[in-house]
Amino acid sequence: MSKSIGPSCKLCRREGQKLFLKGDKCYTDKCPVARRPYAPGEHGQNRKKLSYYGTQLREKQKAKRVYGIMERQFRRYFEEAERMKGMTGDNLFHLLERRLDNVVYRMGFASSRAQAREMVSHGYFKVNGKKVDAPAYNVKLNDVITVVERHRDNETVKGNLDIQRTIPAWLSVDRDKMEGIVVGLPKKEDMDIQFEDHLIVELYSK
Repeated sequence: MSKSIGPSCKLCRREGQKLFLKGDKCYTDKCPVARRPYAPGEHGQNRKKLSYYGTQLREKQKAKRVYGIMERQFRRYFEEAERMKGMTGDNLFHLLERRLDNVVYRMGFASSRAQAREMVSHGYFKVNGKKVDAPAYNVKLNDVITVVERHRDNETVKGNLDIQRTIPAWLSVDRDKMEGIVVGLPKKEDMDIQFEDHLIVELYSK
């Protein structure tokens, strides 16, 4: 599976905002975005104003980086969103939010989407009683996500659950049982990072 292996904090600086790619570090004063709020590189502080195309491209890159997916997979999500009923932009982010690695992160089992993706790949979770190790697995309404028995004593998982994070309204979590339920469908206002989805739709529609 292809993935970005460069410094995560440079990706946030390039987009000009925190994308919360490094988990707890993003909430401390050690976050490079807070210390150096400009693009990385020798000319990072002297970047020219973006064209409209550049603005569209940056919004698409931001979405890819937040969800940790590469171009070909992101385009497949967009094409699927186009085939669905409703607004393409809304459909796109509904699909991305319902990825299992994102759901695991939003439920608080992981400190970042990258950590959630690794946990899912290593078989930490079951969906409706069956082990699922595909981060891109798309959860559905009433799906039950549980930590498998042999990982329930894992200090990382327990430490993440001990941190009080905001759980979106479409998810319900029982920390004692180490399980969560998909009780609704994601809405745009429930997303932890907001996107100008119309810019991405315009970019791919050219």
